[in-house]
Amino acid sequence: MFRRVLIANRGEIALRIIRSLRSLGIEAIMIHGREDRLTTPVRIADEAIHISRNDPLASYLDIEAIIAAAKEVGADAVHPGYGFLAENPTFAQRLAEENITFIGPSPDVLRLLGDKITARETMSKAGLPIAKGSPGPISDINQASKIAEEIGFPVIIKAAAGGGGIGMQVVENDGDFESALKLCQGRALSAFGDDRVFIEKFIQGAKHVEFQVLGDGINAVHFGERFCSIQRRHQKILEEGPWLSEEIRDDIGSKVVAGAKAVGYKGLATFEFLQDSNGEFYFLEVNPRVQVEHTVTEMITGYDLVSLGIRIAAGEKLSVKQNDISINGHAIQVRINAEDPITLEPSPGRIWECHWPAGPGIRVDTHAHTGYDMPASFDSLLAKIIAWGRNRDDAIRRLDAALSETMIIGVDTLIPLHRAILRESDFREKEVTIRYLEEHPKLLN
Repeated sequence: MFRRVLIANRGEIALRIIRSLRSLGIEAIMIHGREDRLTTPVRIADEAIHISRNDPLASYLDIEAIIAAAKEVGADAVHPGYGFLAENPTFAQRLAEENITFIGPSPDVLRLLGDKITARETMSKAGLPIAKGSPGPISDINQASKIAEEIGFPVIIKAAAGGGGIGMQVVENDGDFESALKLCQGRALSAFGDDRVFIEKFIQGAKHVEFQVLGDGINAVHFGERFCSIQRRHQKILEEGPWLSEEIRDDIGSKVVAGAKAVGYKGLATFEFLQDSNGEFYFLEVNPRVQVEHTVTEMITGYDLVSLGIRIAAGEKLSVKQNDISINGHAIQVRINAEDPITLEPSPGRIWECHWPAGPGIRVDTHAHTGYDMPASFDSLLAKIIAWGRNRDDAIRRLDAALSETMIIGVDTLIPLHRAILRESDFREKEVTIRYLEEHPKLLN
């Protein structure tokens, strides 16, 4: 097992990783920029290294500075969390060159999965269902238009190296296609340095379902599904599980395990799908890291997923068999973002008063506290509140009660929006698609 692990991240996920490291008897070392010097994870870590940069994001993106910090403190491994360098194959490769373990998949697997076109082809060969689309990247407008006509409108243009919804455009008809293609190519080049795009059939009335997977490079298991359709700007704000019948879970679960084995996946991964109105599934992508919403799966399966990922990185084989994993009850997570609940615009600032809920079945993952300055430079996530119940209705009631107890003064948050969602009839009846917020514009009226 590792002796010291450097955490190349910040905020609530850094604190979550520290907790797992401590439970495994491993020392936790933090890096941080100027804005994060007094945050909870930095203060409770065994050691902290300041990476001084004028740009706050650069402290967490400078590969050589992070590697130098890891060597300075004698770290055996680096945990990237999510975001920043978590999916960067160059970072993983450089760590390998320095004989420092990257807690995640190999650089080759990161490269494969980071290219949506290659990942799509690989998973199709492994038996995962994919939506009808272009056989590779497209650039010629005439060829692209012909492929779109063959697929049938509406289609969606995606960036091959994309993420976070960047470089993604839905096209309803041929007249809008050329301008949409150029727009996507420009955004993809600006965001990722790669202007390759491809076309897929747009799944109307789609639901977003994802499967949690753990692999050791040879074998793999899944921990069931999460439902993540309530999103804004392609970013999730509410996640829950379970969602599917046992029969469908076993079917799709066996496919994602086959996909993980096909690429020799090592560590935690999330296989994401869109489910159409007929119940058919279409592979979307693999997120090769711990997910923000891993907490939902931890609550309903009882496994510490972060610790399992660390054990795998340390060279252990899978200690969990598929038959060992069962789902108990229902869990719902809401992201407490510092955002205006109506406009969804960021609301950075100082928290003058803060009280988090507790009680049976309630979990809060947060780095925020009274006096915390929410910086404008980073993602607006302040906390995740997760409620577990014996069934979905029980979990909804507990979560609403927990949100009513939560007090945050100084910044706007999404709490009013979440409480409105929890009480809305379509949500209660599970009539939810990825366009839920657009289809319910008056939730807070």
